[in-house]
Amino acid sequence: MAHFAQLDSNNVVIQVIVVDNKDTADAYGTEKEHIGAAFCERVLGGTWKQTSYNGNKRKNYAGIGYKYHADIDAFAAPQPYPSWTLDADAKWQPPVAMPTDGTMESPYTWDEATTSWVRV
Repeated sequence: MAHFAQLDSNNVVIQVIVVDNKDTADAYGTEKEHIGAAFCERVLGGTWKQTSYNGNKRKNYAGIGYKYHADIDAFAAPQPYPSWTLDADAKWQPPVAMPTDGTMESPYTWDEATTSWVRV
């Protein structure tokens, strides 16, 4: 089975579906993304990109609300804070690394107003 994500006009995922392998394969039985995407478009309309649970396709499994970033060919979770940037692995990174001395009893949390980590 293959998984495909439908994108809205802003490349935000609006649904994810499972597609039978026979609907993604060429005449030789080889899975091809463009065949699966064309099947989805024909049946449901819209724009579709393949995704995978193990991250083999597009770095992260696409969830509703995730965004497809064509420049890195990846799905990423919604941006957690305006100051955070997306890295090449489609993970959001803060402008300042989180301190390593936090504990379960005294963890850090991000403060966007000061763009810094603060103890809870």
